[in-house]
Amino acid sequence: MTAALVALALAAAPAAPAAERDAAALAREVQAYYDRTKDLEARFVQTYTYAAFGRSQSSRGTLRVKKPGKLRWDYEAPSQKTVLVNGSKLVQWEPEVNQAYVDEHFDATALSAAVTFLVGQGRLEKEFALGTNAEGQLVLTPRQPDGRVREVVLTVGEGGVVTATRVVDGSGNTNALEFKDVKRNPGLRDSVFELQLPKDVHYVKAPAP
Repeated sequence: MTAALVALALAAAPAAPAAERDAAALAREVQAYYDRTKDLEARFVQTYTYAAFGRSQSSRGTLRVKKPGKLRWDYEAPSQKTVLVNGSKLVQWEPEVNQAYVDEHFDATALSAAVTFLVGQGRLEKEFALGTNAEGQLVLTPRQPDGRVREVVLTVGEGGVVTATRVVDGSGNTNALEFKDVKRNPGLRDSVFELQLPKDVHYVKAPAP
């Protein structure tokens, strides 16, 4: 349910040359940028690669974020789907099959530290060992073992904005996202993070662990 949420980090600016910035400085810039971000809206393209099968699946849609603790992904293709987190409530709705999963007691700690700093929680330097790669991207490795996240790679632009993310999980699967048409602090209403499901929606149970 939270695969799409693991790799949240947003922006749309070109990256600076790698030699000019070190990992700690990059992490501080990213942290400061999102600490100053109250809410955000962006278009996204997501490419999920399954390591075991050697195949990829691409999706696109709109992401909205608001502090504290509000996330909404509206997928448009290849199929429609909404994934919404509002505090302790998680909703996943698939309108094409009129099916929904709802968790009224969602544990936000199930979200990786790779995303919680976006909604006002978590600190990159505390949660991750920091590094950079040959492309000048910020490479984050969890300080504590986490099967959901082996490595997070952020493409960082001037001022700490993140233009793309790549998350590798414990099985080697890769979740990559690119962002465009970013609107920072547009003043999103709380009602954006409320979802009115159809009266005849079919509710499904959580998948077995």
